[in-house]
Amino acid sequence: MSNIPINDPASPTRSGWRPLGLGFRPFFLLGGYAAPALIAAWLLAWHGTPPRLATYYGPIHWHSHEMLFGYVVAVISGFLLTAVRNWTGQRTASGVPLGLLALLWLAGRLLPWAAAVPDGLQAAVDLAFLPALAWALTGPLWAGTNRVNRLFVPLLLAMAVANGLVHAQALGWTTATAARGLDLMLDLVILLLVFVGGRVMPFFTEKAVHGAKPKQRAWVENLGFALLLLLGLLHLVGAPRWLVGVAFIAAGLVQALRLWGWHHRQIWGIPILWVLYTGYAWLVAGLLLSGLCAFALFPPSLATHALTVGGAGVLTLGMMARVALGHTGRDLQTATAINIAFVLINLAAATRVLGPALWPAAYVGWILLAGLLWILAFALFAWRYTPILLRPRADGRPD
Repeated sequence: MSNIPINDPASPTRSGWRPLGLGFRPFFLLGGYAAPALIAAWLLAWHGTPPRLATYYGPIHWHSHEMLFGYVVAVISGFLLTAVRNWTGQRTASGVPLGLLALLWLAGRLLPWAAAVPDGLQAAVDLAFLPALAWALTGPLWAGTNRVNRLFVPLLLAMAVANGLVHAQALGWTTATAARGLDLMLDLVILLLVFVGGRVMPFFTEKAVHGAKPKQRAWVENLGFALLLLLGLLHLVGAPRWLVGVAFIAAGLVQALRLWGWHHRQIWGIPILWVLYTGYAWLVAGLLLSGLCAFALFPPSLATHALTVGGAGVLTLGMMARVALGHTGRDLQTATAINIAFVLINLAAATRVLGPALWPAAYVGWILLAGLLWILAFALFAWRYTPILLRPRADGRPD
């Protein structure tokens, strides 16, 4: 990627618009605005003045579904539609096809709020997105020479299966599959974040820190992925809690070892790098805490939010910030507002996980504070990155 220093990253040197040039542009925009909007709606419910939370899913499942299949999937989509072009040298969706994909994602978010829309149509639209994304990536991935990259297609289809389990309960076809589908989706998101983290974090570290030599040991890599795949299988079949707990703890320890192998003390002076390390550390913490939950040593909902708010939230915000700069020809230096956003998102995770654990009597207050910190972090992202994502590259090159 070209690192082109400019005075103000929010003010490109070229005029015009480029919102559908490459996948990261529309999907990072959608994700960046959906993240605070979804939590704002949820906070209103906690405050006692709820909006019409989508009755199709029910309030609890709506919140979980939209954060995973809405916000997180938007970031995954933008990342993959951009990265696959780099990995394979093949063009990915742009222009009208990319716009249609983005509209399909957006329709899946909006239709559950419309009372007049039949439930079956709501389900069909939302279920169509992940297979459509997989199809859009299949051609470029199979044209590329690295067969490992093709694993993203079955991973996306597995996410579609998880979504199907949620919709099956929402449609009344089953009575207890939504939670299993959400658990499976979270397992798959963790697997994807771990896979992508292993590709980009050692590379970013080596490039940004002089003399850094991140360690990538084959046995750690293989064992880490095997344990995460096992976790997904155990959740899918409804394995005993103690077995799931042991798998969580083993996975957390292996990922901690993996992260330590990449670490260099100088990363803490580079915000766009340390945010990825803190996000990965939250993943590690979430895996370990989830293991403790199986033995009734930690509240399950707090462990889940270590994985979601901490792991997925911090990592995706950091990746959006980094990818958008690199692919719009800008210097890889984040603005002060974005550095503040990195701090705020980590504070949101700490507040959501540690606050209720240390002072459970103030549970609702902790939820409100964590949500407000999350909203502010993504509001800063939306403010600084909307011009970057809408306008052409600063260096004059095409997307």
